[in-house]
Amino acid sequence: MSRIERVAEGAGPFTTRLTWHLSNGDTAVWESRPARKRCLLTVRAAGASEPRSRKADRVSVHRLRRLNGIAAGAFAVGGGLFAYGAAVAQFGTGGATVAWIYFVGGLFFNVGGYVSLLQAVNAPHQDDGIGALAARRWRWWSYEPGRIDWLSTFLLFAGTLVFGINLLSSLLQGLSAQQVDKLVWAPDMIGCTLFLLSGHLALVEVCHGRPGIRPRDFGWWVVSVNQLGSVLFLAAALADFTRPATGSVVNVGIANWGTLTGALCFSAGGMLQYFERP
Repeated sequence: MSRIERVAEGAGPFTTRLTWHLSNGDTAVWESRPARKRCLLTVRAAGASEPRSRKADRVSVHRLRRLNGIAAGAFAVGGGLFAYGAAVAQFGTGGATVAWIYFVGGLFFNVGGYVSLLQAVNAPHQDDGIGALAARRWRWWSYEPGRIDWLSTFLLFAGTLVFGINLLSSLLQGLSAQQVDKLVWAPDMIGCTLFLLSGHLALVEVCHGRPGIRPRDFGWWVVSVNQLGSVLFLAAALADFTRPATGSVVNVGIANWGTLTGALCFSAGGMLQYFERP
C-alpha cells in the first residue's frame, strides 16, 4: 500500500495521532498511547463499516508486555508500601521504621519510572509507507523530547529519582528544621511537581489535546487515577513543611492522609496498568 495523505493531530509541538489515507482506499490511524501500551493501530478497510486493530510484530508485543508487567507491579507494590508507611506514621509509633518503609517503596517507584521510560524508548514507531507499526532495536536510553510519551515518562522517572533524595535524606537523624526543609521537603516538592507535569502530559496524550473526560477509554482511567495520586502527594508535601521558628510540621494529619490516599491511587493505577497491555 502507498501513502497518499497523512493528517497529524495533537497539542503544541507534540503529535498524538496520525491518520493515513492509503491509495487502495484503506485508512490507518496511529495513536501514541495505544501504540506504546498495546502495540496497536487501527485500520479501516475501504468500504468496511467497522475498523479493526492491527498489532505490531511479535518481538515488540512480547517486549512491551514484559515491560508493562514490571512497571505495573513496581508501582502497585511501591504505592502499597507508601500507603503502609503513611498508616504507620498516622496510627503507629512512627520514627525510623516509617522512613525505611518509604525508602523501600521509593526503590519500587524508581524501577516503575525507569521501566515506563523504557516502554516509550522501545515502543514501535509508525511506518509512513504502509500505515503500520515498525519494530525498533532494543535501547536502554534515548533522548527524544519531541515525543510526548518520552517526555511524560522521562519526567515521571526524574520525579522518582528526586523522591529518592527526599527519602534518603529522611533517614538522617538530628537535622535542624532548616535542614529538613532543604534536604527533605524541597526534593519532595520538586518530585511532586514533576509527577504532576508527567501526568498532565499523559492526559494530553490520551485526549489528543486539552485534558478532558473520556470514561470509555481505559488508558484515560489509568492516567487519571495516577494524576489524582500526584495531586494528593502534592497536598501532603505542602502540609509537611517544617516551620523554622517552631520546628513543627504545618499539618501532620494532612501530610499522612495525603500520602496514604495518594499512594493508594498509584497502587491502584499500577494494578489497572497491568491490564493495559498488548
